[in-house]
Amino acid sequence: MTYLWAFLIGGLLCVIGQLLIDNTKLTPARILVGYVVAGVILGALGVYPHLVRLAGAGASVPLSGFGNLLAEGIRKDVEAHGLLGVLTGGLSSAAGGITAAMLFGLAAASVFRAKEK
Repeated sequence: MTYLWAFLIGGLLCVIGQLLIDNTKLTPARILVGYVVAGVILGALGVYPHLVRLAGAGASVPLSGFGNLLAEGIRKDVEAHGLLGVLTGGLSSAAGGITAAMLFGLAAASVFRAKEK
């Protein structure tokens, strides 16, 4: 049942993104930022953690999950360190994913070469 919920929720997030691309004049970059902001807002309101418990990776892997991760990290750091946590919480909670993305990008760049169009 977990796989079904992950597929449905993750698929719904993809469908919403595709509908926004097809039916609006929003650029993909603005849609991606909208997903992150929506994840932050839903995480701050306490809605997104319930979605993650229901759908697992179907909710935590998309960009809205990244926004939720930032909001959760900031909330925890503010509780632990006060106002300074607003500046440090998001990066410390997402450091593993950011580091992995940088290392995978470096590995791909060292294996493949860009070509002129």
